[in-house]
Amino acid sequence: MISPTFSQSSTLQERTRVIVTSDGEIDDECSFVRFLLYTNEWDVEAIVTSSSQYHWQGHKWAGDDWALPYLEAYAEVYPNLLKHDSRYPTPEYLKERTLLGNVESEGEMEKRTPGAELITKVLLDESDNRPIWLQAWGGTNTIARALKTIEEEHPEKMAYVANKIRLYLIWEQDETYQNYIKPHWGKYNILTINSDQFIAYFYNWKQFLPKEQQEYLVGSWMNENILKEHGALCELYKAHENGDFRSEGDSPAFLHTIPTGLRSLESPDFGGWGGRYVEIRENYFTDKVDEPGYSYPKGRWWTKNAWGRNRMKLEIPNDTLLTNYMKPMWQWIGPIQNDFAARADWGVKSYEDANHPPVVVLKNELNIHAKAGEVVKLNAKGSSDPDRDKLTYKWWHYNDAGSYQGNVIIKKSLKRSTSLLVPADAKSGDTIHVICEVNDSGKPSLTRYQRTIITVK
Repeated sequence: MISPTFSQSSTLQERTRVIVTSDGEIDDECSFVRFLLYTNEWDVEAIVTSSSQYHWQGHKWAGDDWALPYLEAYAEVYPNLLKHDSRYPTPEYLKERTLLGNVESEGEMEKRTPGAELITKVLLDESDNRPIWLQAWGGTNTIARALKTIEEEHPEKMAYVANKIRLYLIWEQDETYQNYIKPHWGKYNILTINSDQFIAYFYNWKQFLPKEQQEYLVGSWMNENILKEHGALCELYKAHENGDFRSEGDSPAFLHTIPTGLRSLESPDFGGWGGRYVEIRENYFTDKVDEPGYSYPKGRWWTKNAWGRNRMKLEIPNDTLLTNYMKPMWQWIGPIQNDFAARADWGVKSYEDANHPPVVVLKNELNIHAKAGEVVKLNAKGSSDPDRDKLTYKWWHYNDAGSYQGNVIIKKSLKRSTSLLVPADAKSGDTIHVICEVNDSGKPSLTRYQRTIITVK
């Protein structure tokens, strides 16, 4: 049985386009396994090997072709993945788009490499105007080279290209964002996320994550759900020898684009599987720092000055401030890992023997205007499950994402239909974000969402 395109991307938003650039670090390789299992969710335009401050040719280098064994393993499980979603790209399609970028040294952006040329071609293509999420798992130098080619050869198209670009950076792992992209393209205010929260998935997770989140990362869970008897691709996953999760510091860059129903692509400050970010300069978003008196640096946000990374080095016991700093990301770890486990199953199991996420559909509008004191009715009656599993519902106020910070009471929050009273002290223009979280009864239990945003009149 081949499933329909059951994810919400087919019904509530257009399909997302992604370009990955990676320096091939060991945690990039772990992220790449997960990424390949989600390629049915996006249009993958390019997978490009780049360099970084940590890795380049001749310096801790994984090899120019580090991605190929993973693509070959993907080819082995591809026929089975198709049983679960017909939108998985062919191995040939992905291999054609996996190219070498600028890798000779940290920040090198002068050479016109095959990877940079492909990015240039994709960005200039006017037959498709959909946004493109450019992910820098390493440095931004190959992206910068592509943009420089456009500036040099097609300056009249810079505004068009900039309008399509969305950047998600895992730190600035070289200086090309500051030295080239920002000075030459800054006037276009390209939406940019620069993440330090990714350290929630970093090598030191045992030191800082809450125990209930760590349960999904220890060897016993990883061995059972990912590493053993889950096909050629998962066999390549570089966990620790005992099965413990190692690191996937780059995964948030694509977790942000998975269509879960959280609407995180609408604004980085909405929050979702890829974290939640605040705007510190025009269209430039990074991590929310709650330390009193803190001032963000004006330039590069990276290993030497990113707040969380430096706080981590202090090794403060039971550091609540650091744990809360990472919460916009780690609060989703349970659903994220269960989803990963289901995808691992897709590589080896039939459609009937695996689980697939529920589809959450609300009868109410997703954007509602209401007065203070008004009752707002919410209804998830249109939700369903492709496996006909039993669904459970939970409605909750995501107060970090909205501007109204008071208490919002949701009646019958565990029912399919509910209501809430807009608080009497809510001011005109305040926003209240309400999440409908739906879990199925399959194994592993899978979660999807819908977000209703109430704006006070």
